[in-house]
Amino acid sequence: MTGTQRRQQLIEIGRALFAERGYEATSIEEIAQRAQVSKPVVYEHFGGKEGLYAVVVDREMSMLLDMITSSLTQNRSRVRLEQVALALLTYIEERTDGFRILVRDQPVATDDGRYSSLLNEAVNQVAHILAGDFERRELDTSLATLYAQGLVGMVSTAATWWLDVRTPPKEVVAAHLVNLCWNGLRHLEADPQLDSEWPTTSTDRPER
Repeated sequence: MTGTQRRQQLIEIGRALFAERGYEATSIEEIAQRAQVSKPVVYEHFGGKEGLYAVVVDREMSMLLDMITSSLTQNRSRVRLEQVALALLTYIEERTDGFRILVRDQPVATDDGRYSSLLNEAVNQVAHILAGDFERRELDTSLATLYAQGLVGMVSTAATWWLDVRTPPKEVVAAHLVNLCWNGLRHLEADPQLDSEWPTTSTDRPER
């Protein structure tokens, strides 16, 4: 196994253990044991458990943020909402271990890698888009951040719930979330459907 292959193996093993047990309950000894290497090999690649954890979190944060960012490039506002909801739900579906790591309690040293910091970035991007929509509709643009907080928070909370229940399917969850966002409680559609399409697998996702 080459050094690059070994490093990737350790990242995947660490990712699985951190998701299963959390940072504190995971030890270098167990990571090394699962990889069938000595502890010094792990230290050589990452400098310790904290270094490995930082790499895992950084990769998951980058992947999720990239999915969310790419979903905000559509032209129509409703489609943007659909794509944001589907991006988060798809990430949870395909990278369940990674999402569990992001929402778990994390070491103090990794404040910048917390799920909350990613949500803040998503809020900023959504607020920017809403501000443009508000301006075109002659609405108060200073309220864009408030609306963005509400939209992102609602989708995030529902997605975290869906992490464990996995029902109904993600497309149905996304459709109902957008139904609430777009129509409000007074104008809910009885059977909402997505206006946009989303590939069933990551390999089918359009190139960015």
